[in-house]
Amino acid sequence: MSERDGFEQRLREARTRQGLDKPSGDGKGSLSTGPWGIGFRAGVEVVSALVVGVVIGLMLDRWLGTKPWLFLLFFVAGAAAGILNVYRLFAPGRGRKI
Repeated sequence: MSERDGFEQRLREARTRQGLDKPSGDGKGSLSTGPWGIGFRAGVEVVSALVVGVVIGLMLDRWLGTKPWLFLLFFVAGAAAGILNVYRLFAPGRGRKI
């Protein structure tokens, strides 16, 4: 029976790794998969990418004296990165898993 128990344990672990089963545990620290959780995550993805792009653009503009061109360039790059992150979040079978 020990051999069968080992097989069952490995099967459970493999199914969890593949996303076929939810991992066992109390669920604390996991991401919310409800509509509010997913919406909040999508908003954070867009806003954080924009903030990073704006900060990098402002710092480079100040350092190189190219106001406002690098700010505008990195603002657009940050917006594109945010939209791409949200696309990956909602694309079926692609990108990150919730």
